[in-house]
Amino acid sequence: MFDIALVAVLLFVVLLGSSVWIGLSLFATGYILLSVFKPNIPMEIYAGKVIWGSTTSLELLSLPLFILMSEILVSARLGRSLFSGLAPWVGRLPGGLLHVNVAGSTLFAAVSGSSAATTAIVGKVTLPELAARGYNRSLAMGSLAGAGTLGFLIPPSIIMIIYGVVAGQSILELFVAGVVPGILLALCYSGYIAIHQIVTRSQPKQDVSTFAEKLQGLRQIGPIAILIIGIMASLYLGLASPTELAAVGVMGALLIAVFTGEFTVRGMVDAGRRAVRTTSMIGLIIIGAALLNAAFGFLGIPKAIATEIAALGLSPFALICVLLVFYVIIGMFLDGTSIIVMTLPVTLPLIMAAGFDPIWFGVFVVVTVEISQITPPIGFNLFVIQSQTGETIGAIARAALPFFLVLLGFALLITLVPEIVLWLPGTLQ
Repeated sequence: MFDIALVAVLLFVVLLGSSVWIGLSLFATGYILLSVFKPNIPMEIYAGKVIWGSTTSLELLSLPLFILMSEILVSARLGRSLFSGLAPWVGRLPGGLLHVNVAGSTLFAAVSGSSAATTAIVGKVTLPELAARGYNRSLAMGSLAGAGTLGFLIPPSIIMIIYGVVAGQSILELFVAGVVPGILLALCYSGYIAIHQIVTRSQPKQDVSTFAEKLQGLRQIGPIAILIIGIMASLYLGLASPTELAAVGVMGALLIAVFTGEFTVRGMVDAGRRAVRTTSMIGLIIIGAALLNAAFGFLGIPKAIATEIAALGLSPFALICVLLVFYVIIGMFLDGTSIIVMTLPVTLPLIMAAGFDPIWFGVFVVVTVEISQITPPIGFNLFVIQSQTGETIGAIARAALPFFLVLLGFALLITLVPEIVLWLPGTLQ
């Protein structure tokens, strides 16, 4: 079985190295494995059934809607409002306006679900503003790279939807489980920024904001705050399913665009096109991974790997540490969607056998996917920041290193204190 697994890995690497799309590489690897090692399977019929089954889940309907909501808010130029609204409130904190990266990313994450979109919309405004005010460039880039990952953890999260569908878990519970960890992680980021600035004393002098300026700031962030409160309240009170919530979110995003004077037909058409492209990319990855996972199942690879790992006799905490290292390594080369749909058939049975809650594991996996967003060579947040700054990937990765370590520490923290994840979902029962 391990020889077949090695063949699969080599085949997948060769396809990726040949610039074949990830989704097609996954699909081709699964198709070839079944054709060679299970030639009695009618592949045309079987592959068709796998494609149909992997793309017709009702829960997946919320995915394109949340993506569309995010793109509409991007078209509404939300970044400028976030910076103007938050700056008067955080300017006097240790770290000053650097906290806008964290607070802005936290707010936008609560209405986007995308890490790259969060990094792009916040960084487009904050990086030039911070540079003009003399803030540490490395810390500005690093804090944006780290805070941008909150788009995956704070609901509504695209990655959580995919995890819920693949793992067969409640998307609503996953969304609720991500609230407390998301806020706590944002506080950890801000805590590091504050400590760094206190130690280095490198913060530029910041003018004191008047009460009128703070009040104007609240008006700037008011529309998005109302949308966030509506989403969170609906989640916790169970007033809407994830799909219904996504539809309401799209309407809310449209109203914000109208309210801020940024609504244009061209902008909305562009937002729709970007949403279609992103959804199609994710759908292709889901289809490819579904066939590859089906091939693995037929060949008994997940069971063989799980048996070998179980034979090591690892404690539950040691198992999580091994999985954390595993996810960090593969996260250097794959995107979050691919990571989840490829690994869950192996890792989910392992952690459930070790006594971990699958909802907790969903949040843990999301944190590891966040780590992959800021690890070279394929860290999407790093590329987003590079496009905005012109810096090298190496320089941005070095700037993001402290926030990479914060994420690692946070993954271990929720392992040692799982109630951080499970407390809020538990109140729903």
